[in-house]
Amino acid sequence: MDQASDLHELINRAISGNRAAFGELYEQTIKQVYQTIHFLVEEKSEAEDIVQEVYIQLHKSLPKYDVQRPFQPWLMGIVMKQIHSYRRKRWMNFRILYKSAVYEKEPVAGDFSERIVEDLSHGDLLEGIYALPFKLKQIIILHYFNEYKQDEMAEILDIPIGTVKSRTHSALKKLRQENEEKKITIRKVEERHEY
Repeated sequence: MDQASDLHELINRAISGNRAAFGELYEQTIKQVYQTIHFLVEEKSEAEDIVQEVYIQLHKSLPKYDVQRPFQPWLMGIVMKQIHSYRRKRWMNFRILYKSAVYEKEPVAGDFSERIVEDLSHGDLLEGIYALPFKLKQIIILHYFNEYKQDEMAEILDIPIGTVKSRTHSALKKLRQENEEKKITIRKVEERHEY
């Protein structure tokens, strides 16, 4: 049996109410789901809640899943919808708090997940990715960290493939520019300190 048919068998068992099968499905998908959410959500303390919402939505939506479609992109679609929902709620809360002049952003305490992510990738690159606008950050995370193809990203994000290509180009351009700017700054600092 191949991986896709194993996964579909697991999904069918989960749909029929088998809790162990849903637990196994969770175990097979949590790493990618968590990493994606971690990269795309600014408030790391909110990541756990969003992960929970993803799996609640997955449990509700699983009976509607079309086994003819690849599962992982379908699941990433749920992840993106939950992240968008979180961002909308966060923006509404921000506006309410801002209007009442009570908004005060508290620093986010570091957690173990940040160390794991930093171990996985180069610090400067990660910093550059975090600095990207959300729409460009999504593309980089889906393509380079989760290894989705452009057509799969278009489906996940529900945008035309041309938009995926242009966002990929823009994101890479911004990352390259930032890298070049850092190199120039480092060279200038080194030149000042040379005797």
